[in-house]
Amino acid sequence: MAEEKLPTRAEDFSEWYNQLVLKAQLADYAPVRGCMIVRPYGWALWENMQGSLDRRFKATGHQNVAFPLLIPRSFIDKEKHHVEGFSPELAVVTIGGGEKLAEPLVIRPTSETIIGHMWSKWIQSYRDLPVLMNQWNSVVRWELRTKLFLRTLEFYWQEGHTAHATQEEAEIETRQMLDIYADFAINDAAIPVIAGKKSDAEKFAGADVTYSIEAMMGDGKALQSGTSHFLGQNFAQAFEVKYLDQGGQLQHCWTTSWGLSTRVIGAIIMVHGDDQGLVLPPKLAPYQVVVVPIFKKDDEKALVMDAARKLKTELVAANVRVTLDEREGQSPGWKFNDWEMRGVPVRVELGPKDVANQAAVLARRDRPGREGKVSAPLAGLPQTIDKLLAEIQQALHDKALAFRRANTHDAKTYDDLKKAVENGFAYSCWCGSSECEAKIKEETRATMRCIPMDQSLGEGSARPSGPGTCVYCGKPAPERAIFARAY
Repeated sequence: MAEEKLPTRAEDFSEWYNQLVLKAQLADYAPVRGCMIVRPYGWALWENMQGSLDRRFKATGHQNVAFPLLIPRSFIDKEKHHVEGFSPELAVVTIGGGEKLAEPLVIRPTSETIIGHMWSKWIQSYRDLPVLMNQWNSVVRWELRTKLFLRTLEFYWQEGHTAHATQEEAEIETRQMLDIYADFAINDAAIPVIAGKKSDAEKFAGADVTYSIEAMMGDGKALQSGTSHFLGQNFAQAFEVKYLDQGGQLQHCWTTSWGLSTRVIGAIIMVHGDDQGLVLPPKLAPYQVVVVPIFKKDDEKALVMDAARKLKTELVAANVRVTLDEREGQSPGWKFNDWEMRGVPVRVELGPKDVANQAAVLARRDRPGREGKVSAPLAGLPQTIDKLLAEIQQALHDKALAFRRANTHDAKTYDDLKKAVENGFAYSCWCGSSECEAKIKEETRATMRCIPMDQSLGEGSARPSGPGTCVYCGKPAPERAIFARAY
């Protein structure tokens, strides 16, 4: 696996990504076109992401549930915009048990409709609100052009669904979940993201307002990395989700939905990876540390392995995710390359001389070569590694943020925008017209990613904000938006 070199990111970013997913054993192609098999290493990464998000969801009062995979076709048809948005992507079951079904069943593309149906039974009074639910599941959308993790026919995600008594409560919930996604991306995935509002053309089918977090990949393209939708009363009206208010009046609920998927694994790969392979953020890496024993003779082996196993036990006790590479028949150099490909944040090299000196060599994955190597005493090594992991986590975020800033251009003219989206983000005034947005997309292949909540992009007065003139038509523009080519 590790002997075959990856294409460089500069040579062919797309093929670098495809091969890396396979070589690092994150996922593989399934026998059904457009589907993927997530391998143990990839699933461990997803489990760590799930844990990080799940803690945040539960801390804000959400409970996990499970709804069925199959939804009656008539449910999808009930909400006009929803069915228009999803019709081309639906997978429909027409035969069950060898017989034609009286009503076709849709494999869920998302669960708003079936949840709305059940809420109409469960919610009776203002005392039943708010309802704060989340489910971890997979959904199916019949994609024609697929790429492992980024866009597959079936993918894994979480989908949150909430119902509220008032518009204000639902809007606060929508923004709260956007903030949770941004916090997770920045602090756990070490990916700086821009949180903002989608245009009407780009919003979720059936939503009044869609918010997203947008990240810049290593080739300058954008990746939508999480979305939060204010659904207004659209689904509540379609499914008769009503409650008796304190005055005894029947009211429709206000609802939200929000989701983050395995495509964020793709973001982690493309934001942090290098020509040697993955570079994983310590907070999410399946293994934060790999211990590689180095020896030539049998007597050295016994000495080194004894010290390596002791160190592993100490690291486990210190809540560090660690693996000890005891594979026979592979050289230390081969193992180094293999674990570099897999992106383990810290490699511990332990040989007979190190044991004699009661020390070990620590190699940082984010700093290849000698620059990232340091010798550290075995005594107190878990504490040393803990500090090093925190340093790496911060360094990955800072590097990605510097890259995004360097490749985000204040495009004042349309020519500026066209040039900027070749390999980065254009930050431009936009009048809000769908016609201008459509023309920009048609002529440059760049979409309006979001209208940032923070118009300075977190840089205070360093970036101009406020009203100006539209980059396309020259009419007055109240806000600035991010335009980019995207995955």
